[in-house]
Amino acid sequence: MTAQAKGAERVSAEPNSAVGEQPSAKPKKATKATKAKPESRLAMIRRARRINRELAEVYPYAHPELDFRNPFELLVATVLSAQTTDLRVNQTTPAVFARYPTPEDMAAAVPEELEEIIRPTGFFRAKTKSLIGLSTALRDRFDGEVPGRLDDLVSLPGAGRKTANVVLGNAFGVPGLTVDTHFGRLVRRWKWTEQEDPEKVEAEIAAIFPKSEWTMLSHRVIFHGRRICHSRKPACGACPIAHLCPSYGEGETDPEKARKLLKYEMGGYPGQRLNPPPDYPGKAAAPMGAV
Repeated sequence: MTAQAKGAERVSAEPNSAVGEQPSAKPKKATKATKAKPESRLAMIRRARRINRELAEVYPYAHPELDFRNPFELLVATVLSAQTTDLRVNQTTPAVFARYPTPEDMAAAVPEELEEIIRPTGFFRAKTKSLIGLSTALRDRFDGEVPGRLDDLVSLPGAGRKTANVVLGNAFGVPGLTVDTHFGRLVRRWKWTEQEDPEKVEAEIAAIFPKSEWTMLSHRVIFHGRRICHSRKPACGACPIAHLCPSYGEGETDPEKARKLLKYEMGGYPGQRLNPPPDYPGKAAAPMGAV
């Protein structure tokens, strides 16, 4: 049985879940005693940690969805990922790194030539400026090496906290929370925070989970946001953690209709990486222009 099927079975078997709840024969009138009480912070933390544990069962293979072989490639790919998909970045970076394999090479790039290569990722002029700027900083200030400290990384042109945490967590093994649009959307839906500012979201979520969980929590939440808990129409009826979600019902609750909304490996389609990890259960994405 797949992790998704196990999750669906767990949801349907939960007698008090949003999906499996059975109405009583004689509905009771709401009273002060039966009205739902506001969730305490302790209860929210317990629910949040349970969601993390169950997502770990659903996505045991969760991973960064950018192809990279070293810290420099991950840094460049993360900068390119702004306002586009990881798939489009992965289809673009092979040509980038073939032409500019090191910070020294990229620092010496002719801007117009780099712009043409990264054009498919959008905002290519601004990204070119950032890439040449950060590569120059790596060459001149860090001996051509990507630093492994947050303060150093955020000092690089085009590298904010999100980029720094991606690089730290996945290239250096330093725990960090990646607060992208998917992460922010889901943690607000789950009522872990009401904050909109990414740095405030990061601070509040960091207080809920042990530091050792931060990087993998980020991967699991982002995986879930891309595959099931979509922005416009979440697949609530196919969600394995629906019984823990206070926002259940914002999306499609019919199981059959919800299953049609699933994306990537959950829906039987390729993922975003051209070179996914060996344990990834889905299909590898195709290179740019492939049929």
